[in-house]
Amino acid sequence: MAKVIIYYSQGGKTDLIARVLGNRLNADLVRIHDLKNREGFKNKLLSSLTSFRESKTDIVPANVDLTGYDTIYFGTPTWSGNPTPAILTIIDRCDLRAKDVILFTTMDNSRAEGTIERLERKVKLRGARVIESFAIPTKNKTPEQLVNDTETMIEMKDLRMY
Repeated sequence: MAKVIIYYSQGGKTDLIARVLGNRLNADLVRIHDLKNREGFKNKLLSSLTSFRESKTDIVPANVDLTGYDTIYFGTPTWSGNPTPAILTIIDRCDLRAKDVILFTTMDNSRAEGTIERLERKVKLRGARVIESFAIPTKNKTPEQLVNDTETMIEMKDLRMY
């Protein structure tokens, strides 16, 4: 079964987690880049608002060919309890019919449930079947702690079986 991890990361924590998942699960990685400037207080505030509204953004790559993949992971940081515009944009551009999807989010606080629920709704509308989801808290954690937390999640959710 071929797997791909499609993710967005701004600060690097989601990137680290996606790379650990990719390495441990033998999955391909596709990092989505948001072409909009999301740095600075004002831009972060506006980003949270666009995330809440599920606004689209310009991304690279613009599309991902999922032919040949059975399992697709989507990963995103949580912004004000919502998935990022970049990951919402790529999901809307993917053909997910008959695909198994695993969702994950990273967050500084404990509001991941809303992010997972919104992602689940989006991928199901695109024809996917959500088989698993999880959240990894990142606040004040070292890279080593994030690696350990990701490895623990792999074992706890038995992600190797997908």
